[in-house]
Formats: sequence, C-alpha cells, structure tokens
Amino acid sequence: MVGENYDARRLGKAGKGWSNWSGLQRCQPRDFVKVSGVGELAEVVGKAGSEGRQVTTVGSGHSFTPTALSDDLLLDITRIAGVISVDRDSGLVEVGAGTILADLNRELDRLGLAMPNLGDIDRQTIAGAISTGTHGTGRALPNISAQIERMKVMGADGTVRDLEPGSDELLAARVSIGSLGVITSVTLRTVPAFNLHRVDEPMDLDEALADFDRITQENEHFEFFVFPYTRTALTLKRNRTDRPLAPRSKADRFLGDVVIENGLGDLALRATGKLRSAIPKMARFSTGFMSQSEQVDRSHRVFANYRTIRFNEMEYALPAEAGPETLDRVLAMIEGENFPLPMPIECRISAGDDALISQAHERPTVYIAVHQHRTMEFEPYFREIERIFREVDGRPHWGKLHFREAADLAPSFSRWDDFQRVRDRLDPNRTFSNAYVRRVLGE
Repeated sequence: MVGENYDARRLGKAGKGWSNWSGLQRCQPRDFVKVSGVGELAEVVGKAGSEGRQVTTVGSGHSFTPTALSDDLLLDITRIAGVISVDRDSGLVEVGAGTILADLNRELDRLGLAMPNLGDIDRQTIAGAISTGTHGTGRALPNISAQIERMKVMGADGTVRDLEPGSDELLAARVSIGSLGVITSVTLRTVPAFNLHRVDEPMDLDEALADFDRITQENEHFEFFVFPYTRTALTLKRNRTDRPLAPRSKADRFLGDVVIENGLGDLALRATGKLRSAIPKMARFSTGFMSQSEQVDRSHRVFANYRTIRFNEMEYALPAEAGPETLDRVLAMIEGENFPLPMPIECRISAGDDALISQAHERPTVYIAVHQHRTMEFEPYFREIERIFREVDGRPHWGKLHFREAADLAPSFSRWDDFQRVRDRLDPNRTFSNAYVRRVLGE
C-alpha cells in the first residue's frame, strides 16, 4: 500500500475525507497524498500503477461534478506550482500544474505578461481549469486550454511524457477530465500585460438577446446575468484600453462585493430557500441593485470576481446561433413551471477550438449557466433545463453538473473516437478512471 510507505505528514489523516468547494461532492479516499514535487509524484504514481490502483488528482476543488472523487488514491498536486521558465520573446511560460490561477496571474503581471482570456473565478489550479474546459468570454477568444503550447503528463508507470504541439496526444490532453494521467506542467502562450476597461450596465433583456450578435462583435469580452422572473439583464463589457488605471476604491469593493453581493446576497438566498413563494419578488427586488459602473484595471483583476456565496452549477455549451433563443426558452420554463431558482443565469460566448472533447470543439459557442444555492435542491430543475439544452445539441461543461453518459455524449463530438484511441495509448489499464470518468467517457 502507498500508505505504508509515506509518513503521516505526507498523507492525510487516516479516514480523512475530501469535499469540493460547494460541499456537494464528498469522498473518503483510502490514501490522500499531498505530493511535494514531481519526484515524489513519480514514486507515488509508479507504485500505485504497479499495484493496479485507481489514481485521481485533485486541485482546488472548484469542479461541481464528481471528477475528483476517489475511494482509492487521491493526489493533491497544489505544491507542484509556480513559474518554471519564461521566454519573453515568444511569450511562452511553463508553469507547474498545481499553480492557482490567481497566483499565476500576479506572477505573470510582475513579468509584464498576461493570459489573453480568463474566466470570472481565479481559484482553480491551471491543470484543473484546462482539464474541464474552463473558459472566459469573447467571440474571438477560445477557452483557457487553447492557450497551451505543450504539456507534460505522467503515466501510470511514473514516467513523464512531453506532449508536443500538433499531436493528437496534446489535443486530447488539453481537455481530458484527468483521464490520461497526472499533468505535471503546462506551457502557455501569453501576451504582453494589458489593461481592460470594464463597463457594467443594466439592459432590457429583449434588447440584449436581439442585439447579441452585434454586441459580441463590438466588444472583446461580453457577458450578462439575468434573474429568473425578470426581464432586465446586467451586461458586462470589457475591452482593451490604453487609458490609465482607474480601479474601484477599496471602500466600493468592500461595500459592493463583500457586504451587498455576497454577504446580504447569501442571507437573502438562504431565506428564499425557506420561503420559495418569495423568489419572484426577491428577483425583481434584486434587479434594483443593478447600476451602471466602470473601471480600468489590469486584465486579471478585471476578469476575476470576488465570490463567497456557495452554490451548485450546471453550464452547457450551445451552438452560438442557438444561444439567445435557448436562454429565452429556459427562462420561460422556469417561470411557467415556477421553479425555485433565485440565482441569476449567466450567458457568455467563446470561439471554437480543436481540443478533441472540448465543449467548444469546432464551433463558436454560447455558454448558459444556471445556479442554485447550496442549501437548496437543484436536480429536478437542472434535469428539465438540460432537456432544452440537449434539443439544440448542447454539450455539458465537464466540471459543471449534468446527467449525461458516454453513449449519448459521443455523437456530439466528431473526434470522440480519436480521443479514445489516445486514451488507450496513454492509459491502457484505466488507472486514471474514477466513477465519473467511466460514466462520461466509458470504460
């Protein structure tokens, strides 16, 4: 057993459990090892592989699916972190797979560099973010995994493979749900650091949907939020600028983000969970807090939002042309069926990419995300909404809740079989396949 060869300091306590950020996904692995570096990782993985054990990797726990659950060996790689090398001329930066995005962004900024696009949460590890297809927003910008030039992945024998540009192995590993091995490092294509001008502005939802194509073409990064039972959207436009920094004040950030949006917002959501008939009224009341504001700041600070409310989420990637109409259908269903969903729905857009099982594989994509406070039931409502998404060939975000299986997912991905061939080469014994991976990718 791995546990017989590693002291208590390197192992989690006997019987220690693990849970994800929202608290929904929980497991009690046989061994929970927080490795200190690639050398120790090779020792642990190589021994586990020779014993036929299941190996699962966990980062910061920001996936809502059971992607990191294990009853065998669970590996924490967050100490394999930091910038390994920088080529300023090409902008290529190699970083440890366990690097938290927030830390990476600060270090890149210190180097005068930045990632061209990011999501609105920066607490994930870089390996976890790419493995599940994490994305930002921008019609001309693909997801984070598309920024990868090369990658190093450790197989079940403890050997690290360098996956090179243009190979099917890299195209598979960029979004692989941890099924091909343990990522040890990634080399990212970065750009010179830049400022973003962000404008938040309420807009009539019908106008936002009707002009969605025009707005997303005119703005580098665009998204909006809308509360069910309302017809007002809060739009967020972000564009590069040469204007000097004009960030929000500390007082404004504290009042708006900490006190109102997260503090009072969390209390209101807990209350509506006990008084569900009040949800439509609370939604309409909440739109009253939407107001116009703007700021100019470094890109990574503008992309990321402060968020402490714990929730569960389902997000689907839809063909871009189907996005606005599908969102309207979802809102109509929620209102018509009186679903108790008090949190706002998010709508974003991205370019297509070539990762073999990326949600945005080979098509421009609109993402629609529905949320439910962690204290409230979600499954029956998410299942009904998922039916609408599936009617337009929606693909689930691998790190967000969904109810799909490999047999019905495969037809949505033109290179599904190519991915499985890479999987057969890199992990023939399915060492890196937990219950979730087997469900969505097959045995």
